[in-house]
Amino acid sequence: MLNCLRHGLIVTLSLCFLAFGVQVLLSAYQLQDPFSFVLTFFASNLIILISAAVAVGFTLRLLR
Repeated sequence: MLNCLRHGLIVTLSLCFLAFGVQVLLSAYQLQDPFSFVLTFFASNLIILISAAVAVGFTLRLLR
C-alpha cells in the first residue's frame, strides 16, 4: 500500500514537471535571440523527455 502511494506521488510529480517542460517549450518560441531559443528549446525537450520516461516507468510499475 505504501509502495503504491509512493509510486503515485512520483507519477504526479513527474506529470507536473512534464507540464512545466511544455510551458518552457512554449515560452521558447517567444524569445527573440536565436542562441537563447536553442538553449531553451533543448532544455525544455530534455525536461519533457525525462519526466515522460519517469511517468511511464512508474505508471507501469504501479499497474503491475
